Amino acid sequence: MDQDGENHRFLTDGRFQALTPRWHPNAQQIAFMSYANNQPRVFLFNLETGRQEPLGSFAGMTLSPRFAPDGRSVILSSTRGGDANIFSVDLATRQERQLTSGGGLDVSPSYSPDGTQIVFNSDRGGDQQLYVMEAGGGGLRRISFGRGRYATPVWSPRGDLIAFTRIAGGQFAIGVMRPDGGGERILSEGWGMEGPTFAPNGRVLMFYRETPARDSRGNGYSTRISMIDIAGFNERQVITPTDASDPAWSPLLS
Repeated sequence: MDQDGENHRFLTDGRFQALTPRWHPNAQQIAFMSYANNQPRVFLFNLETGRQEPLGSFAGMTLSPRFAPDGRSVILSSTRGGDANIFSVDLATRQERQLTSGGGLDVSPSYSPDGTQIVFNSDRGGDQQLYVMEAGGGGLRRISFGRGRYATPVWSPRGDLIAFTRIAGGQFAIGVMRPDGGGERILSEGWGMEGPTFAPNGRVLMFYRETPARDSRGNGYSTRISMIDIAGFNERQVITPTDASDPAWSPLLS
């Protein structure tokens, strides 16, 4: 769809749940997680041909994909036993390279715009927090130290900020911090909100928000996309024909 919700169209046919779509830098491919045949795996979707294919030959579940800034590889998380680690998959050779190891769940990786660093969330320290490492897997350091748990980090296209989801005291929040962990600011809070994505200019975020949507029995909720600027002002809902989640802003289109 357009950034204002217009010209909405479906790419997948709805037979299987599809989550966390992410754009290739050339805007011709999308990486996403699909529950096709009850096997949660990362797929590639070619926008020109409509072809879908699984990425990699991992034994366990794969999730939370993102393309490298140069478009030559995808980082993702793969589960094995009780752990989840981050891998890089070369798109030309399909060679897989493990970037993290050890106990815990390492998920939601995102490259810095220059491709030299990766931010991700992990519970390796006993609680879900944000970590930054070199693109090759070394130099690991924790950057989140506020109250609560942190998830779904994404690097700003300008490289100056990392957006995240924070869960504390039963409340969700969307915020930003500098790549060194300083300057943390909460932009919006609510009952359920997650999955920030930056506009190409780095000045606006989209995310999805859950709100109660009572049926005749008083049950249920609705999931909708919202937009807010990085100063925490001008929040508004992006109208979609159905419930929507996991927004991903495309690169600038020529």
